[in-house]
Amino acid sequence: MAEDIKTKMKNYKTASFDSRFPSQNQTRNCWQNYLDFPYYEKAMTDKGDDISLCKWYGRVYKSLCPITWVLAWDDQ
Repeated sequence: MAEDIKTKMKNYKTASFDSRFPSQNQTRNCWQNYLDFPYYEKAMTDKGDDISLCKWYGRVYKSLCPITWVLAWDDQ
């Protein structure tokens, strides 16, 4: 169990710096990546390309956005 947690901590990746959003307030970064994830995923699927590159957007918004915001946006 302890080794499993250590492995997860070692492999954990959070959002890297994005020069489009230089301030400490990352609300717009959260929102933009939330919108970009399904857009690029659909675009890559329609082209028949690999969608693994799109997962970066999902990882970033899941790292930055509070879950309550995501649930509210999903409901809308």
